[in-house]
Order: sequence, then structure tokens, then C-alpha cells
Amino acid sequence: MQVKPRRRSARLVGGIAALALSTSMLAACGGDSGKPTLNWYINPDGQATLNQLAEDCSTDDYDIAIQLLPASATDQRTQLARRLAAGDTSTDLMSLDPVFVPEFANAEWLAPFEGELADTVLDDDVLEGAAETVVWNDQVVAAPQWANTQVLWHRKSLAEAAGLDMTQPVTWDQIIEAAADNDGTVGVQADKYEAYVVWINALIQGAGGDILDPDTVEEGRDAEVTIDSEAGAEAAAVIAKLADSEARQPDLTTSNEGTSLGAMFPAEGAGEFMTNWTFVYKNYEGLIGKPGGPEDESGFEDLGWARYPQTVAGEESKPPIGGIDIGVGAFSKHPDFAQEAAVCVTNSDAQTALAVNEGLMPSRQSVYDSAELKDAYPADLLTLFSESVDTGGPRPKSALYSQVSSAVQSRWHSPASVGPKTPEESAAFLRDVLSGKALL
Repeated sequence: MQVKPRRRSARLVGGIAALALSTSMLAACGGDSGKPTLNWYINPDGQATLNQLAEDCSTDDYDIAIQLLPASATDQRTQLARRLAAGDTSTDLMSLDPVFVPEFANAEWLAPFEGELADTVLDDDVLEGAAETVVWNDQVVAAPQWANTQVLWHRKSLAEAAGLDMTQPVTWDQIIEAAADNDGTVGVQADKYEAYVVWINALIQGAGGDILDPDTVEEGRDAEVTIDSEAGAEAAAVIAKLADSEARQPDLTTSNEGTSLGAMFPAEGAGEFMTNWTFVYKNYEGLIGKPGGPEDESGFEDLGWARYPQTVAGEESKPPIGGIDIGVGAFSKHPDFAQEAAVCVTNSDAQTALAVNEGLMPSRQSVYDSAELKDAYPADLLTLFSESVDTGGPRPKSALYSQVSSAVQSRWHSPASVGPKTPEESAAFLRDVLSGKALL
């Protein structure tokens, strides 16, 4: 889609006026004719606000045009990887799931931010969990736009009936038993796709382990596989317990981010405990009095939230880290303009708009502290989101992450088949995949 040319509003210019001036002077000295259009490949989340950002961040020097990627993160990666592997010069900006940033950076498909620009993209205001996702080989290779995390959503009445104090940490065992004993369910993402690995990884990290050794993960095929551990066994035990519990939802083996939403406010039953992303609050707020949502305002007030459950009692949980980082294509014809645009679509005003309008939460602490967000969300929920991002656990930061994820999925799915031997079996297969002895 071609956006209407316009000057960027003063509100969104922020700290990049000097950069805009320098790049516009370079353009004036260049031999290119005509006003360039920067293609920005986005994922489907938050399209209305992203389209507005593309319009607001277009300047007299360039326009930004939105190009829509598929809904699946895996399909998004595939489409972008094919373009970049072919040296496509029309891929200027791209919205990247953080787990694909290492792969793209390692392949030299991303133009690193350098000098003062890198300091602007990754200053002290960026939450640690989000900041970690955009650094590769000590270079800032993308700009954090929004940061996602999971919390434990629940019906307050269900937790109260079970005698759980949700102001204190709760474990997976506790919520599974509480739901089973009180006509409730537990909602997760356990279809054979990326979000299932998100759950597995969070369970393992919550028990003090990792799928791959963090000290060797960036070594690619030589990374040490550590999923076969006590932490892996604890994770498998949680999955097996839910799969065998009356708290299991009927579609457990095909569940995704949307399937369990309707179980929070069912026509019959006590509701659920559900681990899911930050969009949930705005989702239910928009469904008050509608199918799938609370009947009225008092019903909405029964929606509760708490820190991601502990895998092992007494060990701090590691909430999943997700979101979107903005990368600039290494083969772009206009890398300076593209990096300027990346700064604009990730600045504080842009992150505020995404959070207020779309429920896509900031990667910057100052935005959590802003008046706009305090008007849009309960204060304790904002604190929970920011703390979860700042102290959460990333998935393996590997240039071969897509292979790691697929290998784990192949041995841990379905959840009903998970047992004590699953970590050992998955470790052996993952080692074979990384060493080239097995194909996915």
C-alpha cells in the first residue's frame, strides 16, 4: 500500500532531527531521482496503528509503505529469509520475532545500527529482556519496538474458591489442582508450533535449566544441548500432569493463543487459569457484554492477573519474552533512510500508540510510566508486564533457532505423549539435527 506523502509530525521526530537532516543532505547530493518508498514488512498484529505510524514517519525525503506478512511467525521468517537470501533490495524494514534476529544477523542480512544511532536505539530506558534480543556479536542489529510477555490470567472467583492467594507466587501444580478441584480449566498453547516451545522453554528455565547452554548457544552447531536435565524432567512432569488432569481443555493438543480465550467466561463452569500474552486485557475489555467475554463490568472485574507460574515451588518463574524488533535489510537501496525510519517507528510515542490502541506493550520503561498507559491499564498490571519483560527468560539465542524449535516440537508433541524419557529423547534428536546427522 502506498502511503500519502507528508512531513513527519513534530511529535514523532523526537531525538532524530539531526539524523534526518544529515540523511536528507546526502540524498540531495546523490544521483537518485524521485522520492524513494521504503517497504516495511509487518506481522498482522496492530495493523491500524502500524499503518498510521508508517504515514506519520514518512517524510519529505521518503514514504513508508506497509507490506503484510503471514500470520504465522514461522511463515514470516520463511518469506523474509527467501527475500534476503536472494539479496532483495526492496526489503527495507521488517518486523521480526526476536528469535529470528540472531539467524538474520548471523547471515549478515541486517544492517547494524552504529555509533550514536545504536545508542539511541538501545539506551538505558529499554528493558533488559527486550534489549537482549537485538544484540548479536556485540552489535545492535535491530530496534526493539514492542515487548511481549506472558502472565497468569485467571478468574478471581476461581482462585478464591481454591483458596489460592494470588498476591503470592503460585506453581503449575497448584493451578492445575485448583482448576481440577473447582470445575475450572487451565489454558495453554500446546499445538505443534512455536508457542508450544515458548511454554516448554519457560518451564525449563523456571526450573533453573535451558534447552541449550547459554554460554555456548551462539556457537551454532557446536552449542551444548542441555534439555536432558533435572529442569527438563520438571518441565515434562508439568506438561504430563496437565495432559492427564481434569483441568485439561478438550483441544489441548491443538491449542493456541486464541483457543482458550472463551474458557475464561464460559456459559457454564468456573472459568480458567490461562498463561497468555499481554493482549488479553484489551481483548476482554472489548468483549464486555459480548459473546466470549464477561457479561458486564462486574464480570470484567473478576478477571485477575499474576506472575507466570513457578515450575518448582520457591524458584522464581521465567516468563516468556516475545514482541517485535525492527530490522533494516542489509541490501536496502536506502539504508540510512530505513534506519532513520526504524528509530521513528520504535520511539516512545510509537510504543505508546501501540500499547494504548492495540495492547502491544512497550519495550521502554518510560512508556510504562507515562500518563497515557496509566489511563489505559491498571497500575499493578503495568508493573507486572514490565517486571515480567525485565526478568523473563528468552528462548535460545541461536542462529539455528528455527531448527532447534522444530526439533523440540517433534519430540515433545503431543503433550499427551510427554513423559520422563521425553527430555532424553529430544536431546539426542536435537544433537543429531545440529550436527547434521538427522533431518527435520
